[in-house]
Amino acid sequence: MAVKRSNIVWVVLLAIAGILVAAWVDGGEEPLRTIKQPVDLPEGAL
Repeated sequence: MAVKRSNIVWVVLLAIAGILVAAWVDGGEEPLRTIKQPVDLPEGAL
């Protein structure tokens, strides 16, 4: 049973399109929040 090359190309294109749609729906920018945590600096670092 031979699979045509054009069928493979369509399957790959559909898979890429599906991944892009999923990333677009799930993705997006998340708001940045400040990190308020004290940091210990070694002596003489400044």
